[in-house]
Amino acid sequence: MDELSFRLVDSIEQIGQQTWAAIVGTTMPFMRYEFLSALESSGAVSAKTGWKVQHLQVMHQQDVVALMPLYEKYHSYGEYVFDWAWAEAYERNGLEYYPKLVNAVPFTPVIASKLAIAKHLDDEQQQQLVTALVNFITGKVSSGQYSGWHSLFITPQLLAQYQSSALIARLGTQFHWCNRDYHHFDDFLAAMTSRKRKNIRKERQCVAKHNLSFVMLAGEQITPNDWQAFYHCYMHTYLKRSGHSGYLNQAFFQTLGRTMPENVRLLMVYQHSDKPVEDSSENTEPELIAAALFFVSDTHLYGRYWGALKEIDGLHFETCYYQGIDYAINQNLQVFDAGAQGEHKVLRGFEPVAMHSVHYIEHQAFSTAIEDFCGQERHNMAQYMSQLDELLPYREPAKESD
Repeated sequence: MDELSFRLVDSIEQIGQQTWAAIVGTTMPFMRYEFLSALESSGAVSAKTGWKVQHLQVMHQQDVVALMPLYEKYHSYGEYVFDWAWAEAYERNGLEYYPKLVNAVPFTPVIASKLAIAKHLDDEQQQQLVTALVNFITGKVSSGQYSGWHSLFITPQLLAQYQSSALIARLGTQFHWCNRDYHHFDDFLAAMTSRKRKNIRKERQCVAKHNLSFVMLAGEQITPNDWQAFYHCYMHTYLKRSGHSGYLNQAFFQTLGRTMPENVRLLMVYQHSDKPVEDSSENTEPELIAAALFFVSDTHLYGRYWGALKEIDGLHFETCYYQGIDYAINQNLQVFDAGAQGEHKVLRGFEPVAMHSVHYIEHQAFSTAIEDFCGQERHNMAQYMSQLDELLPYREPAKESD
């Protein structure tokens, strides 16, 4: 395409909700204007937090034809495609790895097309646009401002469009649960081998004896008190695990509840007293002990954030996996993405799926070394995923129908 122009902006507001929605749509919750805007307005994403906004707008004459969430990064936190070793190698050689350009949704390891292109463009025009966009970005890198550019958690379709450019492809894996026309949770268990089915039932029974109830709230049902309680759980678990209160703040979560409630589901976990009311002078109101935040699209359930105030064996699996599977079945959702990493998910019915990213490294010697590393990593990852396929807990007929 001729007459393309490129514009970098330092806030999504400069693009505007109407323009963003017209190009990106609202199907993918994490690419919605509302989600990215909430990250910025809450302060979770800013130059102060190491995520300087540099969203890319592509124009054809006077029309916006493509949009890309883009950030100038001063660290590698919150990306989930790990390049710490690359940064350390730069430092050992007296070179600056940061800042770098990152095309991603901050703190959100979800596969999505991180480049949205106007639907009226045909395949040839789209490819021409992608080529011109890559040339523009790599030109910015080559000017000396950045060490490289990284596009994370992209779709296979976008990967194919990038393959005509001199970009380094990297392969990782996530674990997704797939709904094979199950009508009940027991249908899902019936597809498993006897041993694995018993293990899951045993895990769930271990949790059930603690007298818990699980309440899934849709976005419009969530009150400010619910958000506060959830955030308390989230922050408590982050502090215990990582020593900080988490990347996100209460304002971010409350904004999502207000601006995109149709995509939000909040699971509240209560523990009930086992003392008869007439025999106890204590408060018998159920106690909130955990909470988990999910997002939904027309086809997917996404498990994103959780926290617990009480340690109970198996509570994480029940809250973040089994309750999600049950909800996906009841709502006829096709895929449940419960978050990054975690091969322990395989024995609970989650299957390895390919996760792609592409990278441009300006320094030629490092580019060659990183390309060699990623080539070996792709080979090893393919073998790893194949081995995990063999560990899936499904009976042979279920595996053959995949």
